This record gives sequence, structure tokens and C-alpha cells, in this order.
Amino acid sequence: MNNYEHTIITRQDTSISQIKQIKEKYSDFILKNKGNIVQTQDWGLMNLSYLIKKNKKGNYIHFKIECEGSLIKELEKNERLDKNLLRFLTVKVKKFDLETNYFIKEEKINEK
Repeated sequence: MNNYEHTIITRQDTSISQIKQIKEKYSDFILKNKGNIVQTQDWGLMNLSYLIKKNKKGNYIHFKIECEGSLIKELEKNERLDKNLLRFLTVKVKKFDLETNYFIKEEKINEK
């Protein structure tokens, strides 16, 4: 089993319920194909560096996955067909950093 970090960017006009559905859809896909989700993070709505399909912002969802490489190919194949997604990126890592959440809001940091 390999370790992967997989990030999905959805359209800026995607509702909260649609984001939940997308998260569940791909989580179920990973689990049905013998993968293991170590962690899921919802990074929220952020500005894009450049326009993608006429969108200035996107909702980011980040998965930390343990699986075989063939599962990643199938996952990306399905994501290419999804009209709600703008982009996706998969990176193979040696080990996961489960402690740090780089995209937590400033208010939440100050409350701790």
C-alpha cells in the first residue's frame, strides 16, 4: 500500500450539501476499491491563482489515502468526467503529516 495526498477543487457555486455528496461519493469509491482513508480535510472556499473555467474561487477537499496506484488511476478517471470539479491533484508521499492543518482559519487558531 502506498500513501497519497489527493486534493479536489470544486466549482465556487457548489452548495454545502453538494460538497458533502462529492466527499461521500469519492470516499465510498476509495473504500469500495480496497483503499483506506486516513484523513479528510475540508479547506473551504479559497481564491484560485488564475481563472479556471471562468471561476475565480474554488472549494478545496483534501484526502489522505492508503491504496494501490491502480485505484488512483481509476479515481482520477472518474473525476475527469465530473462536471462539478475544476481540478484535482494526487501526490505520493512517504508518510502523512496528520498534525498540521495548513489551511485552518486565523480565528480558529486564536481561539485555542
